[in-house]
Amino acid sequence: MRSSKSRSRAKNNRNRPSGGNVVNRVFDSSGPEGKVRGTPQQIIDKYNQLARDAQLSNDRVAAENFQQHAEHYLRLLSEAQREMEARREEQERQNRERQAERDRERAERQEREAAARQADPAEAPQPDVMDFAPEASAPESGLVETPESQGEAPPAEAPAKKEKAPRRPRARKPKAAAEDTPAGDGDAPEAAE
Repeated sequence: MRSSKSRSRAKNNRNRPSGGNVVNRVFDSSGPEGKVRGTPQQIIDKYNQLARDAQLSNDRVAAENFQQHAEHYLRLLSEAQREMEARREEQERQNRERQAERDRERAERQEREAAARQADPAEAPQPDVMDFAPEASAPESGLVETPESQGEAPPAEAPAKKEKAPRRPRARKPKAAAEDTPAGDGDAPEAAE
């Protein structure tokens, strides 16, 4: 069981912001003039207005009290803004690091692709196509002359190739039906004596 002191401390801590977006959070402030409700900036403005009113009515104690309440919320707001700025700077730093990493990876990938293109023979510069057509002015090409290259027809006595008829697919034999054997008395057939 908790003691009353720990319960009261826990109750006091509930009103304090625990992270989150303090700048836009709505607070209920219990000041000397009653409750003031709003975001920290709205509460600061309200307490500053109440402090000016108290100062005009020559109530220095109330003016000081309202200024202290405004200062409390001003500190709360400035601390939240510092945390938000630090968080934003951290995110920007992480984004810059991620972008630098992506840039390094892209550069490495481009270098690998360039190296692969240089190693690929299809990407290498190709020699010019040479024309090997026979020319009348070329006396000696170093090639053996064949009847086809001289434009002669093949000799007539060469037997012409027979064209084969297209093959027919083989017909499969039907599966043999299981032969029915007459059921005997279970004895094996005896051999003749």
